[in-house]
Amino acid sequence: MSDSTPAGSAAPPLLDVWCELQCPDCRTALADLRALRERYGDKLELRLRHFPLERHKYAFAAAQAAEEAAMQGQAWTYVEAVLERVAELEAQGEPFLVQVARELGLNAEEFDTALIDGRHILMVDSDHAEGKAIGITGTPTYVIGGERLDGGTSQEGLRERIEEIADRLLADGKD
Repeated sequence: MSDSTPAGSAAPPLLDVWCELQCPDCRTALADLRALRERYGDKLELRLRHFPLERHKYAFAAAQAAEEAAMQGQAWTYVEAVLERVAELEAQGEPFLVQVARELGLNAEEFDTALIDGRHILMVDSDHAEGKAIGITGTPTYVIGGERLDGGTSQEGLRERIEEIADRLLADGKD
């Protein structure tokens, strides 16, 4: 959260979205995430958290690329673009991550350099360690209002549950 929240104004409820950019279930979750952003706008903060799974060869690199996109102000745009094309990521690997950055008008050379120099490894490792510590085993997983919701087995009913919690938190004026 930001330290720039004006005094007396409550920060929006926080929805941590534990995601992996090579995960087909995370791709399926995009519709729910878009619906939540449309419904709540800036009244609900969606925070991308990385949980790359070992079985996906390019997941760790994709998480680093998403962090570079965040540094360039386009985290969710980039995440959605990669998730929409998971098969291409699987087929092309890291060059695809740079290609998506270029397509979105981001500084592709910085993406390439970031993947080489590993400047975002600590952030990805930190997210992954925190996820393990709170019991996350797969993606997508959501955490809101202290409640963990696992979307890796089914997205069925999760958006409604997130909305119930978000509405309660907004009514209570806390996260």
